[in-house]
Amino acid sequence: MDADPLRPPLDAAVIGNGLVGPESAWRRLDVVAETGSTNADLLARSAAGDDIDGAVLLAEYQNAGRGRHGRHWSAPPRSQIALSVGVDGSSVPRSGWGWLPLATGVAVVDALAAQADVAAGLKWPNDVLVGDGKLAGILAEVAAPAPAIVVGLGLNVTLTAAEAPDPIATSLLAVGSTVDRNALAHRILRELASRIDAWRTAGGADPTLLADYQRYSVTLGSRVQALLPGDKELVGVALGVDELGRLRVDTGGQTVTVSAGDITHLRSAG
Repeated sequence: MDADPLRPPLDAAVIGNGLVGPESAWRRLDVVAETGSTNADLLARSAAGDDIDGAVLLAEYQNAGRGRHGRHWSAPPRSQIALSVGVDGSSVPRSGWGWLPLATGVAVVDALAAQADVAAGLKWPNDVLVGDGKLAGILAEVAAPAPAIVVGLGLNVTLTAAEAPDPIATSLLAVGSTVDRNALAHRILRELASRIDAWRTAGGADPTLLADYQRYSVTLGSRVQALLPGDKELVGVALGVDELGRLRVDTGGQTVTVSAGDITHLRSAG
């Protein structure tokens, strides 16, 4: 890749300083210039029999990046923090696994506030927003054969409006924050390690996570429209998130619970 003063390369040593080691939350950290998808790479490692717990993979460019429901996402090299982590979920009941991507969102918001001086919010189930713009997306996938989860994050750092594949996308640069990607990636991994530790200890969502998620959520308390498979629609007020990480919606006549896998899109209903 050509040198770009606006987009210097990631440095694995800087990102992992004090975070990576045999007794640490993160046991291995790799940075690659290009790959298809960091999530897919860790899933493939697990399928091949590797222990991916504590593995961190960052890519300067993903040529087959994706979001929920296989939606394609592409961004120029070094314009994002694109990373995936492997998490052993064996000590947590599967009923609590749905909170891991939500905990990741909370960790990202905390890191943005501390490192980039940016106040972000969380749109259930997987978006990090600044104002009405989507700053980051989170994708969690279950690995095999081990009881592990791969959590991926794509966070726009210097992406411009002309480069964005989606008109609702924004970036730290676009909201006036010029932050070093290495320092921000380090802070995200630090915050995420703490949230994962608490998640494991509690066997799901701990009281602090519940309170912080509610505080950061831009979905809870608002009127939403959920688009379901088969062109079905659900409209109501988002009441809260249950112990499985599912959204509870009051339609006026009943309270309906939907999981992230149940919906194709969630938007404000005004």
